[in-house]
Amino acid sequence: MPIIDFLAPHFVWFEDPTAWVALLTLVVLEIVLGIDNLIFISILSNKLPEHQRVRARRLGIGAALIMRLLLLATISFIVQLTTPVFTLFGHAFSWRDMILIAGGLFLVWKATKEIHHTVDPTDHKEDMVGATLQLSLGGAIFQILLLDLVFSIDSIITAVGMTDEIAIMYIAVICAVTVMLLAATPLANFIAKNPTIVMLALGFLLMIGMTLIADGMGFHVPKGYIYAAMGFSALVEGLNMLARRKKSQKAVEPH
Repeated sequence: MPIIDFLAPHFVWFEDPTAWVALLTLVVLEIVLGIDNLIFISILSNKLPEHQRVRARRLGIGAALIMRLLLLATISFIVQLTTPVFTLFGHAFSWRDMILIAGGLFLVWKATKEIHHTVDPTDHKEDMVGATLQLSLGGAIFQILLLDLVFSIDSIITAVGMTDEIAIMYIAVICAVTVMLLAATPLANFIAKNPTIVMLALGFLLMIGMTLIADGMGFHVPKGYIYAAMGFSALVEGLNMLARRKKSQKAVEPH
């Protein structure tokens, strides 16, 4: 059978304008959902020695791409993750809910730990696991993979809810991860050069973690509110940065 005849049924949507709208919408949504993952990767990679940072970011984002493509290949299994497993306090919990809660708790723990270290860098009272993971490239990749899994499952389930075309899902995921790969180093460098941004980004991670926990518990918070709050906070911090820059310029100008 010619390869073109084999692929033709999978690309019938090429002639459907609504499919292109769905593709564009899904690409944008996947990129927006990837911001959470990208902030975490940027903060975590900046904890490593400088010569390991780019490698950690590439490995982390590459793993995210592979994980999402593999999850898409098992789409029927992923859809079943939303099936209730048990009921507690009147809420039916699925495997997706439990994964989101676990990922949210990990994100809250990690963000709180990093905020404490940022506020009091002289306090080195680390638990054994935290100290090991913080100092090694392998530990950083392990933590990135944990969050990759949580964000990937959430991303794929979102994609399934928007389109039935598996080809559209693959294209959207590849486009989103490509944008993440291109933006990772500039974002990480920007965070590293601006200490106040680090605290803001950690606050974002804390909010995202709580949102994941709430979503897993059945309290859905519209993502639009979350990203609007993040955008407003980033705008305010941008204005503060401009004000500080102007003050420093005036300070060095000859009187």
